[in-house]
Amino acid sequence: MTDQPAVPVIIDCDTGVDDALALLFAVRHPGLDLRAVTCVAGNTDVDGVVRNTLTVLEQAGAPDIPVARGAARPLIEPARSARHVHGADGMGDLGLPAPTRAPAPVDAVTLLHREILASPRPVTLIPTAPLTNIALLLRIHPEVTRNIERIVFMGGAVATGNATPVAEFNVWHDPEAAAVLLTAGVPITMYGLDVFTRVAVPGADVRRLRASTEPGTRLAGELLGHRPSAPEPDGDDPAGGLGDAGAVCAVADPAGLTTRHLPVEVSLAPGPTRGQTVVDRRPRPGESEIHEGTREQALVDVALDVDVDRYVKLYLETVERS
Repeated sequence: MTDQPAVPVIIDCDTGVDDALALLFAVRHPGLDLRAVTCVAGNTDVDGVVRNTLTVLEQAGAPDIPVARGAARPLIEPARSARHVHGADGMGDLGLPAPTRAPAPVDAVTLLHREILASPRPVTLIPTAPLTNIALLLRIHPEVTRNIERIVFMGGAVATGNATPVAEFNVWHDPEAAAVLLTAGVPITMYGLDVFTRVAVPGADVRRLRASTEPGTRLAGELLGHRPSAPEPDGDDPAGGLGDAGAVCAVADPAGLTTRHLPVEVSLAPGPTRGQTVVDRRPRPGESEIHEGTREQALVDVALDVDVDRYVKLYLETVERS
């Protein structure tokens, strides 16, 4: 580790199995200073997200990090959960105890505003969920951007979606919020499905984590065991996909991610492309721009490749710290 000061981060999540893996990593990595966690409806309802988040922080032995309840539904559409992936409780139905901690007595937007402006160093925001809270923050309190270093969000896809053939779940859940994010006016990294699905912990390591007597390490193993790597579980000893946790690894160790600075927009029209992140990788303008003129699009650092072994090693070394 270097002597550099820890990076102040805030995670906005919909905890969620892999959001929980991200939280476990964030509270244990010495190079990250987790200042707050905000919750939004997504993988499960927002009250379940708050409960799951508080439970994970307790199991990890985290300090008293403020946790706030945010939006219960997208800006326009009804909430649509992913319980078929994350279990009825959003946490793999592991039977975890109810938390003894309580959420902060403020809403998520208020907590985000307070913690961003109070940070002595610019904050890195890590949304691993639908972007409703972040869109509301940017519209109500645009002044926060002066103390945001970067937004690294888990969402979108260059190639194939999961909620639809072309749309990733977090962006599809609230496309308008994702479109607002892209106009934030701060550096943005898109950690999308193109790298999300590739980072998986081998089965032997998952078994070792599950056998640990340390609660946070054991929880990481149980969560990885619930989340076999995409697209197919590998036999009787499946690897566990890190999912959202990879985005936090990318903040702790950006050199493990290969990105390109590319124009990105979100498809908002009804129909089969709604929620698609349209990433322009063309080397030169095409006929549309020649005949109709160019359109202003946000430039985003889009993750196109990831050093899988590097991030798996980083994750394991971090969550096995006690």
